[in-house]
Amino acid sequence: MVVAFQSAITSKQVKTKAKEFGADLAGIADGQVMNENPPYPEDPRRPSDITDYDADRVIVLARRINLGSSRIAKWDERHKYYNDELAITALEETALELVLWLETRGYPALIVPPTHVDPWRYDGNPEKHLSPLLSLDHAAVEAGLGTLGLNLQLLTPEFGPRVMLSAVLTSAPLEPDGRRDAALCHGPECGRCLSACPGDVVGQWDRDWPGCDEYRNPHGFNHLTEFLGNVIDATDAETQKKMIRSEDSFNLWQSILRGAGAVTGCRRCQDVCPVGEDYESLLKDALDELPEDTPAKQVRLTDMLKNLTGGNHQNQQRWIGQIKR
Repeated sequence: MVVAFQSAITSKQVKTKAKEFGADLAGIADGQVMNENPPYPEDPRRPSDITDYDADRVIVLARRINLGSSRIAKWDERHKYYNDELAITALEETALELVLWLETRGYPALIVPPTHVDPWRYDGNPEKHLSPLLSLDHAAVEAGLGTLGLNLQLLTPEFGPRVMLSAVLTSAPLEPDGRRDAALCHGPECGRCLSACPGDVVGQWDRDWPGCDEYRNPHGFNHLTEFLGNVIDATDAETQKKMIRSEDSFNLWQSILRGAGAVTGCRRCQDVCPVGEDYESLLKDALDELPEDTPAKQVRLTDMLKNLTGGNHQNQQRWIGQIKR
């Protein structure tokens, strides 16, 4: 790359420009640090795996979700799916505008969307969880935006976990942000994410990802293949017609049309988390009660309190931060 074609650039300029383009939060992570500290070493997803040239810095962008949809308690309400899909679309436009701006200043860049998975890793099993190319929650921690919670979702001081994430990789010589030392999550002492989870998939600093996928992507590829398989297995033509005209089929069609329910879905754990400046003033009155809670869930949380750093904490402590005791 010819340096003569590059303009001087600073981290402050980049983050200011990202917010002008629509991001609510922006942080910068060191790509090499992320390469050296993959969150899942057995299956590393590193910036260097995506590009050999432009992964020196990872600019993480966050856009908050609108809270009116959070105040709807039902996890499977399609209003929530659509609002989230619109937020992702807006964030994609923000990321693209930032990439084009960086390139006008002489620094090639590319987007890492939150929903992009590697198709070459698909092994023919639609029930298998497919991770994105980068864990944007972990990248956001490296970029100083927050820390991970009990269920390994990103928590931010401003909006708690109620954000959508995207990332931009670039070779621009930007000063990276540092990680936060103190954990934002209240851990099992709070445990509202575990108590509210409709699929009961939250563990101790962990999550059952395949189980979560059934709720996070209720009309995704797994649901589509299962539905089509059932239609094929129904040898009676009239039964097949009824299935094709069913509500199930209609939901799949809507989800394919806009991604609502296919790339968006349940976010009950995000809605009820008390972390964030927005919770007390705008959410608590509608979300304080947790009808999904059970005595069995409370027993698990009590057991976790006996050892706050148990479960998957050791593997994830870099991104969880120092837990308040």
